[in-house]
Amino acid sequence: MPAVQADLDHAATTPPRPEALEVLERWIGSANASARHLPGQAARRAVEHAREQAATALGCSPHDVIFTSGGTEADNLAIKGIVWAARARTDGRPVHVVTTAVEHSAVLEPARWLAARGEIELDVVAPMTDGRVDVDDVLARVRDGSDGRAPTVLVSVMGANNEIGAINDVARLGAALRARGVAFHVDAVQCVATLDVSLAGWDADALAVSAHKVGGPQGVGVAVLRRGLAIEPVTHGGGQDRGLRSGTFAVGLIAACGVALERAVTERAALRERLGELSDRLAAGLAPVEGVRRSGPAAAADRLASHVHVTIDGVDGEALALGLDAAGVSASAGSACSSGAAAASHVVDACGLDGTPLRLSLGWSTTRAEVDHAIAVLRDLVPRLRAGGDAFGLTSLVADGGAHGGGR
Repeated sequence: MPAVQADLDHAATTPPRPEALEVLERWIGSANASARHLPGQAARRAVEHAREQAATALGCSPHDVIFTSGGTEADNLAIKGIVWAARARTDGRPVHVVTTAVEHSAVLEPARWLAARGEIELDVVAPMTDGRVDVDDVLARVRDGSDGRAPTVLVSVMGANNEIGAINDVARLGAALRARGVAFHVDAVQCVATLDVSLAGWDADALAVSAHKVGGPQGVGVAVLRRGLAIEPVTHGGGQDRGLRSGTFAVGLIAACGVALERAVTERAALRERLGELSDRLAAGLAPVEGVRRSGPAAAADRLASHVHVTIDGVDGEALALGLDAAGVSASAGSACSSGAAAASHVVDACGLDGTPLRLSLGWSTTRAEVDHAIAVLRDLVPRLRAGGDAFGLTSLVADGGAHGGGR
C-alpha cells in the first residue's frame, strides 16, 4: 500500500464522524422501537430525537421525515408514490413527469421503469453544457392537461449534480411549480454537506438525503415528504412511519443519521469555506497539466465547494484509474453507485463533454496534504500515460508523499 493516501471520493461516500459511530454503537443492539415495554420506548425516543434532528437540518417538520435505507429508496418512494397516488385520482390513466438527463440513476431508472409500463409520459430535459438545468426549459415542459394531454403531476430536479457538482436553482423552480400545483421532488443527496437545504425554502414537496454523504453510516437515509402530500407507499407491512415505509426501525442507524445531519449543519459554513479553498488549490494545481480542463459552472457560487470535475485529453480511463489507485489516490471517473463496469457517464454524455472524466470530491475529513498528494500524482501520471508510459511507475512519488506536502 502506498505510504500516502488521499481519499478524494467523498461524493461516493464520506468517512463516518466519530460522534455518529458512538451513537451507532450505543443503539445498534436496542429493543424494537415499536414495542410497548420500557426498552422499546427508549429506542422509540432515540428514533424520534433523530427525526427532530433531521427536520431541523432539512427545513421541515418532524412529521415530514421518513427514515429509509438511503437516498435510492427515498427517491423511489417519492417518485413512485407520487405517481401512483396521482394515477389513483385519474382512474389509472397515465400522468406526466418531468426530470433531467443529469439526474442520479435512483431518479432516472424509476422514471424510465414507470414510462416503460405505460404509467407515465416522461420528459427528460437536457442540461446546459456546464451541468446546470435551465429552469425555464423545465417549466416549458409542464402541462396543465387543458390540451387533452396527460397533466404533469411531478417534476424531479436534483439540487446539485453528484458528478460535476453543478448547483441548480431549485428555489426558483419550486416557487413556480407551487403556483402551478405540481409536486416537486429534489434529490438533495449531494447538497447537505455544503448547501443550505430546506423543504420550505425550496418550495419542495419531497427531498431525498443519504446519511453516508455527510459522515453518517451507510444504509440509512431520509425521505422528506410534506405532510398532506398525496403519496402511495412502496412497501407494505406493519405501517411504521406514517404507513408509507413499513419495517422495523433500524434504531442505531437512524440515531447515527440524526447526529451526522446535526453535525453537518452545525459545521456547514466553516466546511464550505475550507473546501472551497481546497478545491481552488486542487484545480489550480492541475491547471498547468496540458489537456486537463475543469468542468462545470465558471462561477464558484454555481458549483459545490466539494467537487472538482475535470476531463483529460489523450488518457485511457482505466489506465488513469489504475495509476491513481496504485499511488493511493481514491477518485472516480463517474459514479460509484454504478455497477462498477467501465462505462461512459450519462452525465458527461448529456453535457457533451470530451475527454476522460475524473471526479475529485472532498469532504469533512479532507486535508491539504491529501489534495497536494493528488496534485503531485496527477502531474506525474497524466503526461506519462499520454506518452504511453506505465501507470504504476510512481515509486518515488509515493514514497516521499508528493512534491507539495502541507497540513490541514
